[in-house]
Amino acid sequence: MGIIKRLKNEIAVIKERDPAIHSSVEVFLYPSFRVMISYRFAHKLYLKKHYFLARYVSQRAARKTGIEIHPGATIGDGFFIDHGNGVVIGETAEIGDNVTLYQGVTLGGTGKESGKRHPTVCDNVMISAGAKVLGSFTIGANSKIGAGSVVLEEVPPNSTVVGVPGHVIKRGDVSIPRETLDQTDLPDPVQEDITLLKRENTELTSRLLVLEDEVKRLSKKTDQD
Repeated sequence: MGIIKRLKNEIAVIKERDPAIHSSVEVFLYPSFRVMISYRFAHKLYLKKHYFLARYVSQRAARKTGIEIHPGATIGDGFFIDHGNGVVIGETAEIGDNVTLYQGVTLGGTGKESGKRHPTVCDNVMISAGAKVLGSFTIGANSKIGAGSVVLEEVPPNSTVVGVPGHVIKRGDVSIPRETLDQTDLPDPVQEDITLLKRENTELTSRLLVLEDEVKRLSKKTDQD
């Protein structure tokens, strides 16, 4: 993709997903835009094995934007980081097309393992603020990761993940996350468990009351006999 086309694509992505923007000129102030321009250049240097220069470019961008993207990471088209401060993307991370990250997201490893050690994020995934995705596994297409979640294992496509550690609590939602970018309207597994326990407790209490009435009736009948 040529430089002009790449710039137009980056501008279009930000205008599509950030309702706060009022003009194309504002895009040049966005940390996401600035860091992605630096990343694309650094990634080319990395592929040519100019590792020091690649890291130099990426570290300068990190200091200016608060977003650290290793030049070895592979990132597709339509990638957007909203706000972005504190985002970290590791060397072997692979990111598909039309992925959205929010501030504080980490795509990291779990230690000093070698080889592929960072996540693979498929197309149309949204990872909400503060979420940590750690390890070499795949986040399936069209999935949402809830804010503050810690994801340590594979996520099937069309899933919603929340919690620490992250749990898949919804599957089969074929809507594309970037159409709503909704970080808050996600199921709450803790509240669902509490609701279930309350319902079961009510049912048990009702059954106990019925049994107590039956015991009283039998006891009264025995006394009469």
